[in-house]
Amino acid sequence: MQSLILSSPRLQLSPFPMEELEHFHKMNTSPFVRQYLWDDEIITVELAAQILAQNAQHFEEDRYGLWKITHKETDAFIGYAGLWFFFEESQPQLIYALQADAAGNGYATEAAQLVIDYAFQALGFEYLIAATDEPHLASQSVAQRLGMLQNRIETLDGKATVFFRLEKK
Repeated sequence: MQSLILSSPRLQLSPFPMEELEHFHKMNTSPFVRQYLWDDEIITVELAAQILAQNAQHFEEDRYGLWKITHKETDAFIGYAGLWFFFEESQPQLIYALQADAAGNGYATEAAQLVIDYAFQALGFEYLIAATDEPHLASQSVAQRLGMLQNRIETLDGKATVFFRLEKK
């Protein structure tokens, strides 16, 4: 899976391993992440394990999934970014999530750009979609910094969801 490691000057992205289930679960149950990503639900360890098992399968079969974001200088785990299926879209969507103490440093934009470049260059995607809860302005700002354009707002499960789209150049 060496070719599936993505790198920028500050960050390294590697397929999120099952061995780090505890990190994945802890991050996804933190109030900062679950507020928007999980509709404030606390996911179980079993669900987190199912997601990471599916993640391993996606990387094996499709060459994409959720990448763990590590800061190169400190080796700190700061979040994850990747491609995942949501809302019955025909291809996986861009997703990014950071630990609370890593937010506001440009890491989500930097990591997501690595995933976008990989999706367009290595996977041959012609476009990417990202969706955020309407109140999640920070996530919308990341999408806009990435050059994504808002293309619709839908009410899903009683919540306004903003969809962004980026075309391959």
